[in-house]
Amino acid sequence: MNEDAGPIFRQVATQIETAIVDGSLPEETQAPSSNELAVFHRINPATAAKGLNQLVTDGVLYKRRGVGMFVATGAREQLLKRRRSEFADQYVRPLMTEADKLGITVRELAAMIDEWEGRR
Repeated sequence: MNEDAGPIFRQVATQIETAIVDGSLPEETQAPSSNELAVFHRINPATAAKGLNQLVTDGVLYKRRGVGMFVATGAREQLLKRRRSEFADQYVRPLMTEADKLGITVRELAAMIDEWEGRR
């Protein structure tokens, strides 16, 4: 885990969210247990459980008593919606603010993005 990336339990939750978003942890499949996560990341099982429980609170995972935690139906779409909103807040809004300051139109900005895309 990365000490600069925030609390470890949040990093665990983000790792699982990313697996759901990229499809490697599909909806209605079992999520890793807190013990599995603890061993893999060499962290306290209670810390891993806190990350999992946050996802339950968020409606991304649900518990099956005596079996484990599973990815909720609709979790991927929920996470995509949230991450797109966060992307807009973190990148698009500041980009548009700076473009406005520089007198760059949306059309010019789109052309810059298209040009950059062509170089990749």
